[in-house]
Amino acid sequence: MSDSAEAIARDVAAVARISAVPSLLRLICQNTGMGFAAVARVTDGTWTACAVQDDIQFGLLPGGQLDVKTTLCSESRAARRPVVIDHASLDPVYRDHHTPRIYHIESYISVPIVRPDGTYFGNLCAIDPRPAVVSDPRTVTMFTVFADLIALQLENEDRQEATESALVDARATAELREQFIAVLGHDLRNPLAAVGAAAEVLVRARPETDVVRIGERLRATTRRMSRLIDDVLDFARGRLGAGLGLNFEPVHDLGTALKDVVAELREANPHRTVTDQIAVDIAVRCDRGRLQQLLSNLLGNALTYGAVDRPVNVRVDIEQDVLVLAVSNHGEPIRAEDLSRVFEPYWRPRSSVPGGGLGLGLYICTQIVLAHGGELQVQSSAEHGTCFTARLPVAGPAASA
Repeated sequence: MSDSAEAIARDVAAVARISAVPSLLRLICQNTGMGFAAVARVTDGTWTACAVQDDIQFGLLPGGQLDVKTTLCSESRAARRPVVIDHASLDPVYRDHHTPRIYHIESYISVPIVRPDGTYFGNLCAIDPRPAVVSDPRTVTMFTVFADLIALQLENEDRQEATESALVDARATAELREQFIAVLGHDLRNPLAAVGAAAEVLVRARPETDVVRIGERLRATTRRMSRLIDDVLDFARGRLGAGLGLNFEPVHDLGTALKDVVAELREANPHRTVTDQIAVDIAVRCDRGRLQQLLSNLLGNALTYGAVDRPVNVRVDIEQDVLVLAVSNHGEPIRAEDLSRVFEPYWRPRSSVPGGGLGLGLYICTQIVLAHGGELQVQSSAEHGTCFTARLPVAGPAASA
């Protein structure tokens, strides 16, 4: 235990919160006839009274300290066993000991207080200037039982304090979450929307081609920033407790919705070839927007890291009541040791260029797939390229439970 003033004050306060301690100390004095009883916090360097019953005006109050070297509690602590004296001036071991002489005591008992985890807290002790029969086994047992009860209560105090601290942290986290989401959802989106509107105006400003090119570049940048905000927003919701927002319903035009995503990314990447085989002819219970986001993230990732002179392939179909969505590309394969890390948040391959993204896209993909009761896998080799495959139950997450 620390001997800092803060640590000592905390432990004194912890003992004070144990409502049974005053009664235990009174019972000790009544049953033994001794005039002073205390719960002491004892370390190698300090002796501090945490609670006292003083019927002989010994003069020590809670928080008061003695030189630990002048006490017998230090010996009890070292041996981890009780020290018991009925009549100090006649005791063959303690009649010449400095402690009885310093404090003018004849009877003394001190029992270790050891927490359930083995941590030494201190001692339950009693003294009196008169002799008393405290070596009786029943008396020693009473002290031992009381010391164990105090140790258990201290352990409970620690747990309760930790729980209360966790609740405070949880409330603070919830407030932080709401503030963070508010900033992303409003304070950043609004100016970004204004920038996007300006970009659209510039794009329409024909025939000034230079202005149009600036507008197109600004529009592409605005879309990319919007996707980054979406990724961070989803990550914040997932990690800070709100979870991804999903709305499950039968979607009859999922194939069309996914083709729209492919068309959008084709338009944004006019110099790349994207092929698609999308055949979804039945209703799928899912969140339409989230599956569009899933495909957008996977396809965007493939366009970013795939070979620029090779096509990116999108395949979506139904296999035995399972929706299979696969995106593949050719190029530098993912290293074997990195395959298990690609879905970690903020992880990016060494080949990533600065400004390429936050490394949240694939993590969010996994969360979307898991929320749908499915699984997302990746395979990568120099021969066959890299393929991300999501498999989701057509009937929705309940079907996979």
